[in-house]
Amino acid sequence: MDVNGKQVVVLGLGISGMEAAKLLQDRGARVTVRDDATDNATVNQRAEALRQRGIGVELGGAIPATAERFDFCVLSPGIHPDAPLVRRLRQAGLPMLGELEVAYRFCQCPIVAITGTNGKTTTTELVDAVLAAGGKRTKASGNIGTAFSAAVRDSANLDVMVLEASSFQLEHVVEFRPRISVHLNLTPDHLDRYGSMEEYETAKWQIFRNQTPDDYAIVNTNLRLPEIAARKTTFSVTGAAADYQLIDGWLVARGEQVLEQSRTNLAGPHNAENMLAALAVADLYHIPREAAIRALCDYKPLPHRCEKVGVIDGVTFINDSKATNIDALEKALLSQRSPVVLLAGGKDKGLDFSGLRPLLREKVKAVVLIGQMTEKLFAAWNSAVPCVRATTLADAVERARQLVRPGDAVLFSPGCSSFDMFKDFEDRGNQFRTLVQARAKQN
Repeated sequence: MDVNGKQVVVLGLGISGMEAAKLLQDRGARVTVRDDATDNATVNQRAEALRQRGIGVELGGAIPATAERFDFCVLSPGIHPDAPLVRRLRQAGLPMLGELEVAYRFCQCPIVAITGTNGKTTTTELVDAVLAAGGKRTKASGNIGTAFSAAVRDSANLDVMVLEASSFQLEHVVEFRPRISVHLNLTPDHLDRYGSMEEYETAKWQIFRNQTPDDYAIVNTNLRLPEIAARKTTFSVTGAAADYQLIDGWLVARGEQVLEQSRTNLAGPHNAENMLAALAVADLYHIPREAAIRALCDYKPLPHRCEKVGVIDGVTFINDSKATNIDALEKALLSQRSPVVLLAGGKDKGLDFSGLRPLLREKVKAVVLIGQMTEKLFAAWNSAVPCVRATTLADAVERARQLVRPGDAVLFSPGCSSFDMFKDFEDRGNQFRTLVQARAKQN
């Protein structure tokens, strides 16, 4: 992609937008970044760093409506496609590319791209681990934390780029073509951004859009898929016929028992799906079986994913802050063996939580609610299980402690995004961990 001398506007000063701006400037483009934030310390700090590089930054009320001087626009994944910031430029007819699409055009190695509602980050790390165990030069990037636009700088020296791709990143695919695509699952999420599940599903399908019969698609058998050109490999943990399966606690590859899940640090059927997908990628790259097994066994779960953060008076406290939708919350509850006091709530994403009532009756003795979704969740759940309201996370932890007995678990699995009260799910989980550990020291 030749951008030398081009005038480019990048919308959004998140990590992806910032790295896209730097990448384009380094390739000769004259870059301006726009963000509608007005009083955000992080955005202001990033803006100053870019200005010192000679990149123009326009924030909040200082953003002009003009588009004439630009050749094209780069849209960060966190910016809503219908935001006024975007709409003005689209109405002016300015060509728009997503950050993923721009970074792809500078990538000089094959890509394994991973999407799905849940499990993307874990699977991305597992794929990265099994490939590295087999001697491949690999890097994990994308929605996992390292921006794709930053990672492509090293791509000439890599054998594989392992890319976590969210639906937001896939919305603006034009040429993006992974050598291997992985689609893990699809359950309701982000309905505050998409008008329907069909729109959300269509965004996910973009991962297959440009693949050819020379490429591969690794997919869950329970997914409804469009016609895809790539060669398909399937996995399942439900007993359905598939190339890779979970059978009697074993990960099975094309009929061969490979690894007992109990030997790994990952529990639950959802993690079996993640490992089966990683094993399928390893086989496509001819990674020695023992190397792949060693990588799967050595892998340790990331923080904020059913992470045990403390025990107080015989009660286990579990941080599952990464649970930002119904499916993730459901899987967290299914994995619990002790009576649960659930801490839930957060930003409203337009999801209907009433379907969880039977599971709540089975697993949960009480729910403590926080955040923007408090009243909606109270209305949806209080007929099934006692619900109490809390004003802050600290208040929620204290209320939960009043509801438990030795042998119980306090599960912080919000089921909602964090942006009503916290910077992100990591900030939310870190605050929960700190609160629990502080109270454990007081005992």
